[in-house]
Amino acid sequence: MAKIISKEEIANQTYSMYVHTPLIAKKCKPGQFVVIRLDEKGERIPLTIANFDRNEGNIRLVFQVVGKTTLKLSRYGVGKDISDITGPLGNPSEISNYGTVVMVGGGVGIAPIYPIARALKEVGNEVITILGARSKSLLIMEEDLASVSDELLISTDDGSKGKKGFVTDVLKELLDSGKNMARVWAIGPAIMMQFISELTVKYGVPTIVSLNSIMVDGTGMCGACRVNVGGETKFTCVDGPEFDGHKVDFKLLMERLSTYKREEKIALENYEKRIRASG
Repeated sequence: MAKIISKEEIANQTYSMYVHTPLIAKKCKPGQFVVIRLDEKGERIPLTIANFDRNEGNIRLVFQVVGKTTLKLSRYGVGKDISDITGPLGNPSEISNYGTVVMVGGGVGIAPIYPIARALKEVGNEVITILGARSKSLLIMEEDLASVSDELLISTDDGSKGKKGFVTDVLKELLDSGKNMARVWAIGPAIMMQFISELTVKYGVPTIVSLNSIMVDGTGMCGACRVNVGGETKFTCVDGPEFDGHKVDFKLLMERLSTYKREEKIALENYEKRIRASG
């Protein structure tokens, strides 16, 4: 079991929790994830580790309510135990001194960007971070990323904060400035990662994307997270979750992301009905 020691709604239907799990906190690295199960009858869902404190034995989980299990988790309070938490899983990010790196986070994808950016900063990189959201109210972890970035840039679809437009617009301005960008990390909606990868390939800048959103059981057993990378079939949870963005078949990825939409909707609706029925 893992006890929830803090909980905060950091944006509409987006929550941050610190969970006490010393063994995972001791071993985890940037880019990795855990699989949680709320109770004995619950489904297993993967969540990326958004921060960790080895001394305190805590990890941070940031999630958006999108289905039954995340809705149920959002109703858990401080002191509540999560039945099972397994990890760290997945391959960690490749951390090295590349020079100048650009971190691009969109929506809830901002959360896993933070530990990667911090690690890259610690080994001497110049870190430029671009955060994007539909509006100011949906931006998360701005202060966290500012603390590990040499420069923090923001874009919102509606212009309520930062540059009006998309993260790709901000990234293109950086690339056109002539500054040498050694590597780009992009984590967020699949369409965002696709457009960033299509942009950076024109400039010859290596680009890493995290495909964590397609994972289901997180162990490679279910096969639901199959992706095509460079013409080869990969399993996101065991071969990734990070891949070369220039080699990912994003069309196939987005088709596969919709595989369980109907089942997820039904499960959520049934759970909400039970909540209403119970008063």
